[in-house]
Amino acid sequence: MVGIKQQMISIIERLPDDATLDDVMAELYFRIKVDSGLKDLEEGKGIAHDDVKKRMSKWISKE
Repeated sequence: MVGIKQQMISIIERLPDDATLDDVMAELYFRIKVDSGLKDLEEGKGIAHDDVKKRMSKWISKE
């Protein structure tokens, strides 16, 4: 398994040479959130697709 330091280096290396510190932070933040979501799913903390659709239908109006 690749360590966290190597994962971060790999993410940064994939960014363009003119990437800003904000770009780096955005990529790292995205990775943290994706990893957190995947962990939640593995622990059975996810929400079924149909339940999400029901919840979102209250927020989204059909025009």
